[in-house]
Amino acid sequence: MVLGFLGLGVMGRPMAANLVAAGDDLVVWTRSGAALPGARGAAGPPEVFERAEVVFLMLANAEAIDTVIGPHVADRTVVHMGTTAPDYSARLGDRIRAYGGRYVEAPVSGSRGPAEAGQLVAMLAGEDGDRRQVRPLLAPMCRAVFECGPVPNGLLMKLAVNTFLISMVTGLAEAFHFAEGVGLDQALLKDVLDAGPMASFVSQGKSGKIVDRDFAVQASIRDVHYNNRLIVEAARAHRIAAPLLDVCRELYAETEQLGRGTEDMASVIHAVTARTATGTATASSRNGAGNAAAAEPRN
Repeated sequence: MVLGFLGLGVMGRPMAANLVAAGDDLVVWTRSGAALPGARGAAGPPEVFERAEVVFLMLANAEAIDTVIGPHVADRTVVHMGTTAPDYSARLGDRIRAYGGRYVEAPVSGSRGPAEAGQLVAMLAGEDGDRRQVRPLLAPMCRAVFECGPVPNGLLMKLAVNTFLISMVTGLAEAFHFAEGVGLDQALLKDVLDAGPMASFVSQGKSGKIVDRDFAVQASIRDVHYNNRLIVEAARAHRIAAPLLDVCRELYAETEQLGRGTEDMASVIHAVTARTATGTATASSRNGAGNAAAAEPRN
């Protein structure tokens, strides 16, 4: 089977490289025109769909996806592995089926490091037969694949996962900012956290970035801000409270405004630091939530 891959960015390039390393016959296209060793390049998306039976999309957003979908998807299986609004994904599936194609969601949890190592976690959604076709093809990219049922449950699951990720990393950044503010050794805090029950692959990696002030990108501020917005919008649509992600959205927006949009998400500590430097109150204290009697639930 010939496979196709559209989008060779921070995540897409190592994912596609792992397919090549596994021996898959891969046809690729990316806006930059950059070649992928071992894969065959195409002049554009229609050529990828002409030559490949299953095509993976790892594109930045809905706008980018819309530019590669057309009648050429007929009789092909399109696998959406990026992150978009769940409602958009459902409409995309309808559009692809109207052209005579098949559609599967397989958004992944993980950043550039796990992508390079083939250790991503995929959340698979779609028709039963389409999921059966796609699942074994994910093995070179993913260490685990979870069946989530029909579209858009894969994207909804991804947003639930990212709710935890974003709130956790933001809380980690605030912990290091607090430690620095009260005169503690940040490296010592990292050692304590790494030895404790809350330690994880993510906490160890992000705390190391904060201590070393190394914000080389794994998952960028810009992308996390985008994901955060999707979560908040989906929560609003389902009338679900998302108080932590409301605050996180402010902080990632502020970090991007500081010119750090291409840095790793651990760089959110700069927004927290900026609030201290300017004497800006937190959202909760501005609303009086520091006083239990004044706190009111939000709808």
